Amino acid sequence: MESIENGNGKSAHGEETRKLQYTGGSSYIVSLPKKWIQELGLKQGDHVVILRQGNSSLQIAPASRRVAKEQKEATIEVAKDNNPYFIARKLIALYFLGYNIINIVPKDGRLQVEQREVIKNIARRVLMGTEIIADSAGGITLQVLINLLDLSVDAAFKRMLLISKSMYRDVLAALRENNSELAEEVIKSDDEVDRFSFYIVRQLKIAIKNEHLLKEIGLEEARNCLGYRLIAKSVERVADHAAIIAKDIIDMKQPINKDVVEKIDAMCTFALEVLDDACLSMFKRDYEAADRAIEKARRIEDMEKAILRSVTKPKDVNETYRIKLITENIRRVAEYASDIAEIVLNMTVQQTVRKG
Repeated sequence: MESIENGNGKSAHGEETRKLQYTGGSSYIVSLPKKWIQELGLKQGDHVVILRQGNSSLQIAPASRRVAKEQKEATIEVAKDNNPYFIARKLIALYFLGYNIINIVPKDGRLQVEQREVIKNIARRVLMGTEIIADSAGGITLQVLINLLDLSVDAAFKRMLLISKSMYRDVLAALRENNSELAEEVIKSDDEVDRFSFYIVRQLKIAIKNEHLLKEIGLEEARNCLGYRLIAKSVERVADHAAIIAKDIIDMKQPINKDVVEKIDAMCTFALEVLDDACLSMFKRDYEAADRAIEKARRIEDMEKAILRSVTKPKDVNETYRIKLITENIRRVAEYASDIAEIVLNMTVQQTVRKG
């Protein structure tokens, strides 16, 4: 075997050199480094996929379908005095780790009624793609039916973003109409955003262990997983602030001055534009667009101050407090958008260096 640069077949960049061997009169074979095979968890007889990339490259990767269909099972043993939310947190952690089947069983006797209700509520409201396949006092079994490749991270993120933006349109309509029922719907939508956020975290944790799966779900490099995790968290927080405004509408049950509502509407429209700009820069991997979004977000504070200055004769102290709370929550949308754009800068800065 020939060696390059360091004399042992390895280049300075971790590449390996191998000789092609001609065999059987019709095929070529090449050996693969043992360390690579062990790191990928492969063994003799496993299948690999060979893809031609362009005119001069070949990609060899584990067969993705085998990994994607792998079943992982876990069991949670529950004592009678275990807090139901202690069980829920452990259940969510196992979902994040990529387990497909999760059994919740009592250590002795049976599951308590409150424990069962919380477990079922978490499965329905939070864990996307999860179904209850067995349910009794003697135990509950959950199965994650959604396949790793069914919904890419980008696609899940886009749905999460669309729901979050629609929450603000609805909460502003509820504010104008003093509509408590519509505000209730906004709060329910927050659960949907959380579901997509948890799903994204689960996908990232599974895929980061396998480079081929990483590309299958739409990511180019493992280092981008942390960026996507932080971005998903930011969008989740954006939705949370819409829910906070909705709760205020329900609790107060009193309309705010229409002129002030129109100014709040304009501020919210601007904040959502910044959010769109930041997320679009992520999808396009556009460093300059992300930088522009950060600069644009700075204008949100001036808009907030202008609204608060315009409230010269509020009906009462409570109205002043409510307006301040609402504008503060909308300002947070632009701030989270700026955070997203900063993450995009970190993910794409290397491209600008290469251009230079």
